Amino acid sequence: MDEINCATGYRARCLSACFAAAAALVATFSVGHARAASPAGDASIKQASNASAEVVFRALALLGVRYRFGGNTPEVGLDCSGLVKLVFQETVGMVLPRRSDDMSRYGQSIPMPDLQPGDLVYFNTMRLPFSHVGIYIGDRRFVHAPSSGGVVRVESMDLDYWMKRFDGARRLLDSPAPQSERLVLEAASGTSASGGPQSSVLAEDRYPSGN
Repeated sequence: MDEINCATGYRARCLSACFAAAAALVATFSVGHARAASPAGDASIKQASNASAEVVFRALALLGVRYRFGGNTPEVGLDCSGLVKLVFQETVGMVLPRRSDDMSRYGQSIPMPDLQPGDLVYFNTMRLPFSHVGIYIGDRRFVHAPSSGGVVRVESMDLDYWMKRFDGARRLLDSPAPQSERLVLEAASGTSASGGPQSSVLAEDRYPSGN
């Protein structure tokens, strides 16, 4: 009975997170459309908003998938960078590097107050910069694949653990086309932004249980 109650509670929290993300998306994109000054600008915002929505809802669809170090698929399991790579490739066709620190070299740097759904948020969880990554969904929450024994879940950025380890955020969906093309070429050639070979897995993420 306790297991059933826990499962029900988890599904309820996931559903609540979905509604919160949807509300944040609507609010964010409504403001964006209100500020559009031309048909061309409106079309650009609409395209970005659609891409952000796809990214967020694909990430939310993966809630509950088990964590697996080096995992790349929902069937096998996902680690933090595997989750982000999968979501962006499936939704917007962007092929990202496999490691979170390599991912952090791309896109536009975004201050925390300006975060929008679909941005990537980075944390130092192993005394290494950009050693953990998640997808911001709005309402100061993000989706990520935590440490061993966990599952893909929604986390609040306001928790002390994450606030102390926040390394910054990057926006990829508004990035210029040449940069996206460069990401694809680097992934295809097996090289990272620094010119070296890409690692097949990311160092395992660890942080206190429940945080």
